[in-house]
Amino acid sequence: MLEVYSSTTPLGSCFSSLLSDNGTNPATSRCGPTSKGVSQNRYTMDFPQPTGQDANSPMSDEEARHAREEEAHKIRRLQLMISMVSSVISQDASLTLEEASELAAGAKRAALAMFPDKELAFDLLYKPRLQRIMRERFRLQ
Repeated sequence: MLEVYSSTTPLGSCFSSLLSDNGTNPATSRCGPTSKGVSQNRYTMDFPQPTGQDANSPMSDEEARHAREEEAHKIRRLQLMISMVSSVISQDASLTLEEASELAAGAKRAALAMFPDKELAFDLLYKPRLQRIMRERFRLQ
């Protein structure tokens, strides 16, 4: 929305009046709109309502809650899986480098099965951790 301000008001007084009343009262501001067609409430935005089901219906709230719980369950499951893989790699003395690499690759496949399209997140969060454990365990450079 374009607002028209008076060109006779000095620029410095516009900023000082906006700072003094925080711009919350356009009626007392010397830099307020000069056109009568401009709304008095300049600081609101109209957001479209979601289409489909009503946003306040209990069914949509129940579905949203269920989706959040399901995602939290999958995240906890992934954390536990990565923790177990990390423990096996770091503590199993009979584990070879190839077997450790297979465990890490299997963990990545399982994570991507739970969270498709989140490969970048896995590579940023868990891959460095698994690589560090393998470097320490097998003394790699």
